[in-house]
Amino acid sequence: MRMVVEYANVNRAGWSDYDRRMSDTGGVREVKSAARTVELLELLAARGDRPARLQELADELGVPRSSMYALLQTLISRGWVRTDVTGSLYGIGIHALLTGTGYLDSDPRVRVVRPYLDEASEALGETIHMGRLDGRDVAYLATRESHEYLRTISRVGRRLPAHAGALGKALLAQRPDAELPEGPYEALTPNTHTSRESLTAGLARVRARGWSVDREEGVTGIVGFGFALRYDTPALDAISCSVPVARLTPEHEERIVAVMREIRAKVEATVPGAGSVRWR
Repeated sequence: MRMVVEYANVNRAGWSDYDRRMSDTGGVREVKSAARTVELLELLAARGDRPARLQELADELGVPRSSMYALLQTLISRGWVRTDVTGSLYGIGIHALLTGTGYLDSDPRVRVVRPYLDEASEALGETIHMGRLDGRDVAYLATRESHEYLRTISRVGRRLPAHAGALGKALLAQRPDAELPEGPYEALTPNTHTSRESLTAGLARVRARGWSVDREEGVTGIVGFGFALRYDTPALDAISCSVPVARLTPEHEERIVAVMREIRAKVEATVPGAGSVRWR
């Protein structure tokens, strides 16, 4: 019987006093109409395959119904939002996908890392990821799925709280503990670090070891091994290997670490010359 374990499409709860985008407007007043548009698109994207009604969106964002309707119609005309044949249900539009793809295609580091993900996947036969820290989450930028029946599945664009996965812990360990927000943090499984004290102790072990281990902290039944890509200081990107517990032996774990360390070294030796623009 084929068994598939899928990552949860989790929210960002538990880090409420932390700025998700960690951006600085430089004292410039936020443009409310632009902020409202972005909030609407993020809300629709987060709903996945659950289309929303006009009143739901207006209530969620605290916007008058008439204003929300006008905004939706504008975004529909430009392909950012779609509606059903009745005009009463709304979802994220295809231009969001095209823009997201453009982000990946324009990023020289993602382009450089992809072949090394293929190499790791071929060597280990397991699911391999590349992720980037985005506020308090990690966003998946590339993934190579295992061909085994029992495997993990993740998709590009999925987000996971940084405190709960191998990618995130590898990246948080590159930063001082003082930057961590106060807990409690969201528990995705019984093994998730939910207190600041527990998380900082775990990050100390990551620093001493040189890579992170997620033993069923983000997804029950899955163990992950994360490796920060240190071409930025502090690192923003990481790679990981995810393995079902049922297939993980001490020998396999040792090989995963050896292969992923080698892959990290190859990436770090290659990426610095990938592009001249340094984004913030």
